[in-house]
Amino acid sequence: MRFLWLWLPSVGIFLAGLYRAFLTGQADPWDWGVPVAGMLAAAGFALGQRGWRMRIWLALGGVGSVLLFCALAAARSSDPLAALGLLVVGVLAVSGGALLHSPPFGSSLSRTRSAGLSLFLLLLAALLLWRGPAQPVHPVPDRPDLAVITGLPLFWDELGRAGPRDAPIVTVLRTRFTVTPLDDPLQLKASGACRLLLAQSRALTPEQMVAIDQWVRDGGTVLVLADPLLRWPSALPLGDRRRAPSVSLLQPLLTHWGFRPIDIKRAEIRDRTPDGYVITLSGVQLFLTGAEDRIVGPSDWIVHRKPMGKGEVLLLGDADPIDDRLWLADPARPLDPRYWVADTPARVVHWLGGASIPGDRRWMQDVQGVAQAVGRALLAGMAWAIMGALLFRRERPGFSPEQKEKMAQ
Repeated sequence: MRFLWLWLPSVGIFLAGLYRAFLTGQADPWDWGVPVAGMLAAAGFALGQRGWRMRIWLALGGVGSVLLFCALAAARSSDPLAALGLLVVGVLAVSGGALLHSPPFGSSLSRTRSAGLSLFLLLLAALLLWRGPAQPVHPVPDRPDLAVITGLPLFWDELGRAGPRDAPIVTVLRTRFTVTPLDDPLQLKASGACRLLLAQSRALTPEQMVAIDQWVRDGGTVLVLADPLLRWPSALPLGDRRRAPSVSLLQPLLTHWGFRPIDIKRAEIRDRTPDGYVITLSGVQLFLTGAEDRIVGPSDWIVHRKPMGKGEVLLLGDADPIDDRLWLADPARPLDPRYWVADTPARVVHWLGGASIPGDRRWMQDVQGVAQAVGRALLAGMAWAIMGALLFRRERPGFSPEQKEKMAQ
């Protein structure tokens, strides 16, 4: 029974948090915060007659299995602040639950104090869960101007059923930039923006292409998303002029800048940069640069930079990465990085030169590695429970002779 009391809560905690972790692909200890708090509080109440050492051992086992899985699944150690926070939540929860199990022989005053302390510890654990390491993205005070020219439904409902509506990626961009959508590139100079997101735009006239080229050469920075095989979902029928272009119409401008298309990787690619960032691509165009005669694609840090006069061009041969289906698990929570399934918003902000989005997300590795991490975490939890059962074999529930005497009185 001691083994089951020490093992089953740990297994329950671990399995309950796996759903959230598999939903996003992040090995984030904070995904187990609610299961740790709830199950350890219940286990602490059930073990109220046991010693405090057994309860702490249970908390260490439950949290330790989670941290071991996160480290193995991501092939790197967890964020120290998140790991420490989860451990503190576990200890507070199991202690608060144990204090709720007030001994029947105590005075009403002692029971009231015990209940008050228990409530305080549980509220402290809840506060730590709410204001812990994982926080939503908040707007920064000084936000540079960003112009956006696009044929994608980033600012509106393509069926015209509602007024202006920001796509999730725009919601994130507004926390780092003052975003201004433009219909005509001839308005670029008057907008005062020094950054431009050119994402799968509609056909441009020669005058409009010249305006973009001159704006870049005068010192602007442009991030071009030119998709040769757009897979953005649309409820509009094929041929409807309101649909975003299914292929990039910017090739004349890209050729002028020295980018030559050579091949398309049609499969969906979850690309990981050398510094650990993850971007999901779908049907990406590969390019050659004129002078270097070198392939530009996912293996080249995803985006290729090229100076142009006083400005700079950044080219990604795919517009699908900013589709929230490829970077967000819950469309209602674009500002919570714990619901991201890729680093796309943070990388777009970085490429455009905005203030960085904090957070070092640990992404799970291949399926085989994750399966091994699950098995090892469960095995470690079982071993910890066996050790605890042997260590506390003399610790039995019940009351001391003094307590029994008070109960008789």
